[in-house]
Amino acid sequence: MDRRSFIKKGVIATAGAGIGINSLFASSCAGANDRIVLALVGSGGRGLGCIINCCKINENVVIKTVCDVNKTKLNNAVAKVEQELGYKPSATEDMQEIFDDRDVDAVWVATPEHWHTLATIRACQAGKDVYVEKNPSINIWEGRKMVEAARKYKRIVQVGFQNRSAPYGFSAREYIRSGKLGKIVTVKCYNLLGGSKWSERPETPVPAWLNWDKWLGPAPMRSFSPSIVDENGRGDWLSYWAYSGGGLADDASHVMDLCRLVIGDPPHPKSVYGWGGNHAFGGSSETPEFQTIVYDFGDFTLSCDNAYATNYMTKTPGDIRMDKTKFPNWRNNATRTEIYGTEGMMYLGRHGGGWQVLGPNNEIVAQEGGVFPDNEHQINFIQSLRSRKQPNGEVEECHRSATLVHLGNTAYRVGNKQLLFDPETEKFTNDESANKIARGSYREGYVIPEKV
Repeated sequence: MDRRSFIKKGVIATAGAGIGINSLFASSCAGANDRIVLALVGSGGRGLGCIINCCKINENVVIKTVCDVNKTKLNNAVAKVEQELGYKPSATEDMQEIFDDRDVDAVWVATPEHWHTLATIRACQAGKDVYVEKNPSINIWEGRKMVEAARKYKRIVQVGFQNRSAPYGFSAREYIRSGKLGKIVTVKCYNLLGGSKWSERPETPVPAWLNWDKWLGPAPMRSFSPSIVDENGRGDWLSYWAYSGGGLADDASHVMDLCRLVIGDPPHPKSVYGWGGNHAFGGSSETPEFQTIVYDFGDFTLSCDNAYATNYMTKTPGDIRMDKTKFPNWRNNATRTEIYGTEGMMYLGRHGGGWQVLGPNNEIVAQEGGVFPDNEHQINFIQSLRSRKQPNGEVEECHRSATLVHLGNTAYRVGNKQLLFDPETEKFTNDESANKIARGSYREGYVIPEKV
């Protein structure tokens, strides 16, 4: 029996026997193999699946508590952890109970986006390390507050931009660094997904399974609509500015973050032009059905086309994502990046798919396959907790990637215009209404503090 199997069987036996349960969850994150105690905030499908997988692929990592304001998802999470890991975690609707628990080493934040920053800051203030899903923030100012909190309290904060742990991302970066692609002149990112006309469903009384006030948290109070929150599924909160940055913050954020990594993580751009709207289907979603954004990085441009309107485009199929020997059909790949240099053009896949470089006459002059790097990112997080070295998805670099999302959305929201941006102050210099969006506002009891 290998060591990992031995630890897992020991944990299950201890929990099943009903003895030593306190020692099972006692924090001991001090050395290379000491136990790490996790807690989950936001127990939907993505967060629950990731934290369970993290425990399976890392040694001596356990989940003490799961938290959700959706009672159905909370009960499902308890049952799922017990089924998959052999012990029953505690459950709570109040994340503060997790922050106050001295046994918990790190918090896995997988709430909707509008809760990411406040939950991360509170966790850091409580001395917890954090894994926070993308997009890490819903405006520029609060992203900077996350960075300040991580620095002030000396916390590890890993953002769920998994591609930052992808070996094929590192090799693509090295290829570009070598000069073989030549000088980069322009970069094109795509997130061209399918969609249809969207309209909000009528308001209803708050269902018994949901704590609506806590779900809203920092966002303004409003009546409940089943369009926003779903009892068992994800819900359509991506259609509202109060809770998200739309599709640009969802899949497109992964595309642009990997792109930034590969081209050497440039600093903020100096301007952005954004255009968009609900011109395809005429729906009532606040976040646009289609948008095009152009960023000025000085000696090259980066653009992103983001859509819920192109039903003929497809993400990289699962079999290709998990097979290093296969590459996507780039022409109709919905989430590709094209990096144009003076000597060649690189196609780059998101969440697997690898990269290929084309030279003259469509010849493939270099390539490397790659798989979906969830495991690598979760392993890297646990390694960082034990070593106290910064993780691959370090919060400040990921804040810069998230800022691309906020810049594009802000340019759209102020009227489809060009905005000039000061990278040092992280403020716009030609539009005060844009700075108000970049700053955000928060509901009493859920305010992100000026000084974290």
